[in-house]
Amino acid sequence: MVKLGYDQGPRLAWWWLDDYVDFSRQQKPHAKQAIQQWFGWHRSAQLSEYADWLSVVRSQINDPLTPEQVCRWSDELQGVIAPAFDHAVHLGTPVVLSLGETQWRYLEQRYAKSNDKLRRDYLQPNPKDRLKASIKRSVKRIENLYGNIDEKQRNLIIASIETSPFNPEAWLLERERRQQVTLSTLEQLATESTPPEQAAAILRTLVEYTYRSDDPDYRAYQVSLAGYTCGFISRMHNSTTPSQRQHAHDKLISWETDLRALMADNRLTDNQLSNASE
Repeated sequence: MVKLGYDQGPRLAWWWLDDYVDFSRQQKPHAKQAIQQWFGWHRSAQLSEYADWLSVVRSQINDPLTPEQVCRWSDELQGVIAPAFDHAVHLGTPVVLSLGETQWRYLEQRYAKSNDKLRRDYLQPNPKDRLKASIKRSVKRIENLYGNIDEKQRNLIIASIETSPFNPEAWLLERERRQQVTLSTLEQLATESTPPEQAAAILRTLVEYTYRSDDPDYRAYQVSLAGYTCGFISRMHNSTTPSQRQHAHDKLISWETDLRALMADNRLTDNQLSNASE
């Protein structure tokens, strides 16, 4: 699944981005070229780091975990994936600067559509329905890694959700605020004819604030939530059986194996191209 999804990544990324901004006929080849270049760079420069990170986690998955260890893994993962966002900005800035008024309004409408779906998924009027949906999401994520859970573990999930500081209302309000900042930034970059290098720096800051808010109050909330989540993950992991941890170990090694296979496929392609040119 990982290999199939990644191999189709450029096409899927194109569909997703086009669904959000509706590229013009003139923009399409430039956007598609940037996407292809990003995936080519990512396959050769980043996949090995992802695989190595998974290998480290896998080597420790059979042992008990502390909240500090889980948070450390999270911080390490942020560092591993950061170059991917940076390179996306590098390649995408010329395309971003070519967007116009019609596309900004299209993006605004697409944001609204996405937000409506999230409200349906996370802000059910009935508290019982909201809790039920949250439990279902959490169980699905956990079972994807550990396999089937028992009733005691399900109760642990429920208790954690009921005491979690996660605030979907605040999350969606912050999301909408960031979207408005994004829209105003895109318009400003275009109307002021911002030089590409300066525009890229502004876009990098915009990306950073997406996952590390520039609002002090919301940032404090993010830190609190992250700490709580690390504690929950460690408690959940420490409740698992040897067979569940083996399931997690096998899942991680399957992802790692797929990533290394993708890297090998890339090296094979590069060698074939090199031989063909000689």
